[in-house]
Amino acid sequence: MNRRRFVKQASFAAGALLLARYTALAGNNTMFPTVRTTEKKRKFKSEAVENIIKEIKQNIGNKELAWLFENCFPNTLDTTVDYSQINGKPDTYVITGDIKAMWLRDSAAQVWPYIPLCTKDKALQQLIAGVINRQTKCILKDPYANAFYKDDHKISPWHTDHTDMKPGVHERKWEIDSLCYPIRLAYSYWKTTNDTSVFTQEWLLAMKLVIKTFKEQQRFNDAGPYSFQRETGNPSDSLPMNGYGYLVKPNGLICSSFRPSDDATVYAYLIPSNFFALSALKQLKELLLLHPAENDIVANIEILIKQVSIALHEYATIKHDLFGEIYAYEINGYGSYNLMDDANIPSLLSLSYLIPELQADEIYQHTRKYALSNENPFFYKSRAAEGIGGLHVGKDMIWPISIIMRGMTSSGDDEIKYCLQMLQRTHAGTGFMHESFHKDNPAEYTRSWFAWANSLFGEFILKVYHEKPHLLNA
Repeated sequence: MNRRRFVKQASFAAGALLLARYTALAGNNTMFPTVRTTEKKRKFKSEAVENIIKEIKQNIGNKELAWLFENCFPNTLDTTVDYSQINGKPDTYVITGDIKAMWLRDSAAQVWPYIPLCTKDKALQQLIAGVINRQTKCILKDPYANAFYKDDHKISPWHTDHTDMKPGVHERKWEIDSLCYPIRLAYSYWKTTNDTSVFTQEWLLAMKLVIKTFKEQQRFNDAGPYSFQRETGNPSDSLPMNGYGYLVKPNGLICSSFRPSDDATVYAYLIPSNFFALSALKQLKELLLLHPAENDIVANIEILIKQVSIALHEYATIKHDLFGEIYAYEINGYGSYNLMDDANIPSLLSLSYLIPELQADEIYQHTRKYALSNENPFFYKSRAAEGIGGLHVGKDMIWPISIIMRGMTSSGDDEIKYCLQMLQRTHAGTGFMHESFHKDNPAEYTRSWFAWANSLFGEFILKVYHEKPHLLNA
């Protein structure tokens, strides 16, 4: 099912009832309803995860944040993973939550916060190795697809899309970040565990497909093999110009037909995703040192790194009247650009989260201020909260992941505390993060089961706990 069908999933009345129940039970900040999946129904149990939950509950003073952490941090393991052994190798299929398909982006992000715990929990390490193995299979099936089924023969409801749909593919929207997230996950997994068992010949073939796809989508010689059109009344679910999108002038950047929100790009040079690709390519180059015989692919990576890096430097910035030099969200190489930011990651706001060295970049800091201002058409503000939304669920809908990302990319106590407070007062009494909520009424939200947001919230709490624990005591 398409994410867009969940836009009005939770009604105002249902949200209000939950909020009333929560207020009655939690008014003294010590009593909260049990909303986590019961132990016997959990998909996967990790001793290391349970231990960190106990530690957080014991050591932070804000018991509501502790309760939210207890619900959100393990949500991916509790409800979305399907772990098994296939031919003696770990295999982990991960659904997004209420949509029963595996997005390359979401699945990597959902398990990302568990990586530091792998050294304390071998079963958890095997589960994440299984995600890497499953993502390898997905990329080999179709590097242009964004979402997959576990059943290789299952037919998608989108099988009528005008693109090269295959059985086992849920959706075939080309998004650069779909190939970056698996590299980021594999790289961090290797750095943490020193386990190289996931870097098989199949993985190497998948990485060669990644490079091939990136090079095709630079479109130096032609538009490449990918096109996509959907018979729909929603223009952001399809591509113009016979399915290839609006024209670009080749300059070294990589085209992304869709954004990480699964909405079509206006201009295909999506700047946050190209920054992410540059980071992933550097990580992949280091990983390929484990395959010293692959000099040709390393040479191709080095060329891509140089081309993308030069193009970002020359074309990604514009001069804003209020904020000075900032990064555009999208460009086309002809001089046109799209100024905005979207909540989904990679976003402009998230750049220093994905690429920590950009935290010191003056242009990024200017861009961050822009993204969190009324100059960004998708920035919404009310008495309840302020944050970034996007095209996907429409006007006035704030995505909690944008609030989390604001906190994750801040070093200021006041701003981080403000983000924690907003998240604390906008979960509508459910104890979980949602896809989005209305800026004037958090009880009007989309997607009650959205594991990516839950994992990211858990990661945020852990970051604050380790770096600024005093912010979690009130």
